Amino acid sequence: MYNILLIEDDHKIAEILEGHLTRYGYASYRIKDFRNIKEEFSHTNPHLILLDINLPYFDGFYWCRQIRMISKVPIIFVSARTGDMDQVMAIENGGDDYITKPFHLDVVMAKIKSALRRAYGEYAASQELEYYEVNGLYLFPSQHIMQWKDKKVELTKNEYNLIECLVKKANQNVTREELLEALWDEVAFVDDNTLTVNVKRVRKKLEDIGIMNAIVTKRGYGYSFTASWSEKDEA
Repeated sequence: MYNILLIEDDHKIAEILEGHLTRYGYASYRIKDFRNIKEEFSHTNPHLILLDINLPYFDGFYWCRQIRMISKVPIIFVSARTGDMDQVMAIENGGDDYITKPFHLDVVMAKIKSALRRAYGEYAASQELEYYEVNGLYLFPSQHIMQWKDKKVELTKNEYNLIECLVKKANQNVTREELLEALWDEVAFVDDNTLTVNVKRVRKKLEDIGIMNAIVTKRGYGYSFTASWSEKDEA
């Protein structure tokens, strides 16, 4: 079942769309906190987004750009704005399609089906996981980048493999043996000292983007990545 995220502040329109999506066998989720749309997106992990432009706090163009930083999920704008430049801006900011209000529900469903076929159908390119996320910290496998809020830092291959292994098991203890396997390279032998060095480097890079005390040493066992870290005092 495909999951559709509705980013629409008009309750009546959102209810109409939800009812129609349910009737056609889709699951839907409506944004509750318009201040933290990116975080809600990460938690719901939808297959497609229906996005209004006129929203509280920030407009749809802004949120489309924010989501595009972490995902290629299909985004269809649904807006009362009928100007050509609005449609141009929607596409330039990362949108896949544009529907004007008032809309015909059959047109909405046809565009949703088409976008889902392109993204996930038999002719779609194989999908690799685009990012990992825990408590607002994002890891991007293809770029070896770590991001917290508006700060980014690049990681080496070993640093990225280490933090990914820990983040995948957030709030769990990870043995040194598991981490050594994550760092293993056929060309270079990775010993216990190399693990310690990489942990120190990753801790430093976490501090550089404002995250303190996220990697906890478990003596005689290994390490743990805690999602209840403290933020760096910028004062």
